[in-house]
Order: sequence, then structure tokens, then C-alpha cells
Amino acid sequence: MRKLKLVNVKRGGFLIEEQPSKVRLPRKNSNEIFGTVEKMLGGSRITVRSQDGKTRMGRIPGKMKRRVWLRVGDVIIIRPWSIQDEKADVVWRYLPPQADWLRRKGYI
Repeated sequence: MRKLKLVNVKRGGFLIEEQPSKVRLPRKNSNEIFGTVEKMLGGSRITVRSQDGKTRMGRIPGKMKRRVWLRVGDVIIIRPWSIQDEKADVVWRYLPPQADWLRRKGYI
């Protein structure tokens, strides 16, 4: 269930601000980390700046490519490859309210 917060607007109206109730976090046992989309490369590939400071080439799996659209600046979860550390798979994309919540709570 989503939590809604009423925010008073100067002109007398109210703006409904949505608070995320559950946010998926990276799973440490699956070697997942936070990342930010830096550049779209085409062919379901992106350049990602990961939380550990490395720049990796990310691959968007077909399941995500058809349902979720990524843009530059989006916060995502990636899973680095065990064979090549400079490549990773995209696992999850956060919506803007979810990314703001993660920043406020200190996760990213």
C-alpha cells in the first residue's frame, strides 16, 4: 500500500506527494551494487558509474528492455560479471521518488 503525504501549496491547493512504501535494495549475496546511468550506447548497452567508483558497460536484459526504459541519470542496481569486472548486467531501475528516498536515507 502506498503512503500519500499532503503538501500545502502557496495558492491554497494541496499537492499529493507519494512516499515509496517498499524499495528494493541490492542483495549482497548476489554481488549487486548501486549504479547511475552515464551514457546510452545503443544495442541494449549503457555506460554505468557504479557505487564503488568504477565505470562499467552495462547490458540491459531482454526482459527489462521491453518493460523498463532507462535514461541518463537513472539510479539502477547492477550485477558485475565474475569473468570481466568492467561489464555488468542491469537488474533494477528506481523511479525518481524511490531514488530520492534512497538519497535521504543515505543508501546512495
